[in-house]
Amino acid sequence: MRPTLPILAIALLLAAPAFAQQLPVEAQDGDPAVDVVEPGDDPDAVESAASGVPLEEIKRYVAVYNAIKEAYVEPVDDKALMGSAIRGLLLDLDPHSAYLDRDDAEAFDEDTNGAYDGIGVEVQQLPDGKVKVIAPIDDTPAARAGIKAGDTIIAVDGKTLTPASAEGQGPLRGEPGSTVKLTVVREGEPKPLQISVTRGTIKVASVRGRMLEPGYAYIRISAFQADTATDFESTLKRLQAGSGSGKLRGLVLDLRSNPGGLLTTAVQIADDLLDAGGIVSTRGRTPISDAKFSATPGDLMQGAPVAVLVDAGSASASEVLAGALHDNKRARVVGSRTFGKGSVQTLLPLDNGDSVKLTTARYYTPSGKSIQARGIEPDVVLQPEGKEAAAAHADYAEALLPGHLQGDEEVAGSNAGDVLEGDAPIAAALAELKKPAVSASASVERP
Repeated sequence: MRPTLPILAIALLLAAPAFAQQLPVEAQDGDPAVDVVEPGDDPDAVESAASGVPLEEIKRYVAVYNAIKEAYVEPVDDKALMGSAIRGLLLDLDPHSAYLDRDDAEAFDEDTNGAYDGIGVEVQQLPDGKVKVIAPIDDTPAARAGIKAGDTIIAVDGKTLTPASAEGQGPLRGEPGSTVKLTVVREGEPKPLQISVTRGTIKVASVRGRMLEPGYAYIRISAFQADTATDFESTLKRLQAGSGSGKLRGLVLDLRSNPGGLLTTAVQIADDLLDAGGIVSTRGRTPISDAKFSATPGDLMQGAPVAVLVDAGSASASEVLAGALHDNKRARVVGSRTFGKGSVQTLLPLDNGDSVKLTTARYYTPSGKSIQARGIEPDVVLQPEGKEAAAAHADYAEALLPGHLQGDEEVAGSNAGDVLEGDAPIAAALAELKKPAVSASASVERP
């Protein structure tokens, strides 16, 4: 099943350099770019026309560049200054587009393969250099030290984070066994927390599972990596074999605080649980950005009910999977509104080993709804209990990130969800599995 998905992923990667070459020559409607150059024209105008960039903008850039070179208080290396300029091109586009030097690009690849040296946390760098935690990865130093989704890291080892802090692999990466002290701002805490984390080699087992009770299984997916779909299938088969009858009566699929990962992996798992129907589509400005994924016959659960557990830390590929199962009425979604990262990033390699991570498309669920800045709204809404309830709602959502890409169905102020921890949400999802089948559009609030 799904023999074409790895081929598609490779095709997208191979097409990236050609795609990158197309980007600079595209002009928006109304751009005053010069399209036709007559012989004898100013050489600067010829170069401007070739790049599709207005000549006046080039002159303004050169003026600022020269001013820095001549008058800045300290000498600035040309390479460093140009690198800063390139990063600046991407900084104000949206929170997910970025320039990655060679080390960062390699680290990005390591993350998808599930092994790297660091603290084990998925983060989003903010424009001021501070770092927002999307989610700590299960059973990593960050999770064990108490780092939580929604935390903002403002300093590392006493040094305040700035946009320059992200250069190289960043301050959170480092040798296994070394200790890093994080200054963390957390909603509900009167002052920043000081949290020490000992770095390790992060080998993330992205799938684990167990039986909740006879006939009902639980599978936790912490991230979508290259081998996650294979691990999901083997874990599900193991649980089915251990049930006695070889079949399950229901499955709780836990995607809480799963920050996402590889789209193709999420598509494969959706396909494992669907017999037919759409999974996700992407739409962008160029043909290579448009794609549509559909399920093939072969539901590994053989129609048994599924409950998908989500919260505010469920982002990107997690939302794709939850949306696919929800829109096909294959599963009930239980928890709180998801993060709302509904944009696609394409890694465009450059000739010097660096890469550009560029937002190129938006995700749409099978019903045609955009995830961006809206997220997935659960069928059954859960709220935190006890002492953690006051701090769990941390205004934590894509829609609240500075400079975020506008969502098609964005509603200001109503997009933040709760971070749900502990076993109580699992028990609530299990209870949903035991209910008679109802419409996937029903919504119930539970304490």
